Amino acid sequence: MKATKGWLVSCQSQFSAGAGTSGCAHLSHYTVNYREWGSGPPIVLVPGLAGGFELLGPLAKLLARDFRVLSYQLRGEDDCFALRRPFGMADLVADLGEFLDFHCLERPTLMGVSFGGVLALEFASRHAGRLSNLIVQGAGGRYENGLFQQVARTVLSRFPLPADNPFINQFFNLLFGAKQEGPLFEFVTRQCWQTDQSVMSHRFRLVEQFDMEEQLGRVHIPSLILHGERDMLVSEASLKALTKGLPNPNVVRLRNCGHLAFVTQPQRVAAEVRKFLQ
Repeated sequence: MKATKGWLVSCQSQFSAGAGTSGCAHLSHYTVNYREWGSGPPIVLVPGLAGGFELLGPLAKLLARDFRVLSYQLRGEDDCFALRRPFGMADLVADLGEFLDFHCLERPTLMGVSFGGVLALEFASRHAGRLSNLIVQGAGGRYENGLFQQVARTVLSRFPLPADNPFINQFFNLLFGAKQEGPLFEFVTRQCWQTDQSVMSHRFRLVEQFDMEEQLGRVHIPSLILHGERDMLVSEASLKALTKGLPNPNVVRLRNCGHLAFVTQPQRVAAEVRKFLQ
């Protein structure tokens, strides 16, 4: 049975963090759309490989009860033609720095999930003095080329896919950590397919070059590492490389959670963030 447009809109609103405050910031290489919720100590949320900051809605909504939460769209999210000008991880780090400057944020907490966790680690290794705390969920210390990663890379880079592809959607159950159905599954898959396939493929290639083991020692700020015990993308070896490289990190294993813990179990993730910061 095909879902109606009204039902899909209802799913979107169910998991949204609310309208918040929306705006645009003119950075050197693109105009970034951002959103802000709540008040208090600032937390900047960096979104993942697909889905944009809207996918962070469930987590942002909970954190906004105690914090000023800001998130933004990564380069290419709203304009896939940005790929015409080559850019790498260093450019995304520079974008994030300009975004912090735009909001005059002095040493905020930086939290990244999935690809956003990789970006947060890269930023912290180069500009740790600009942050007060670092939080990552769904990221390790280096990229490891397992079977799941090989399939994802091949599909994204070689096969043109229609939006909301049923076959690829089944991979989301692996990211969830357990079979997921109903409104949450529809919300995640629909939101992820809002990101252009070429943009997802480009970000995946950037992750393939990721190896932070030699740079992690520069991150001399309090750090929290959240790891879903059913995370298919972050291996134990990659997690060990991260926790061993960071100076005195707080490591929390999220039981029965997969790679998308920030959207499937936002209450647990938010509770660990509050505990760490307060």
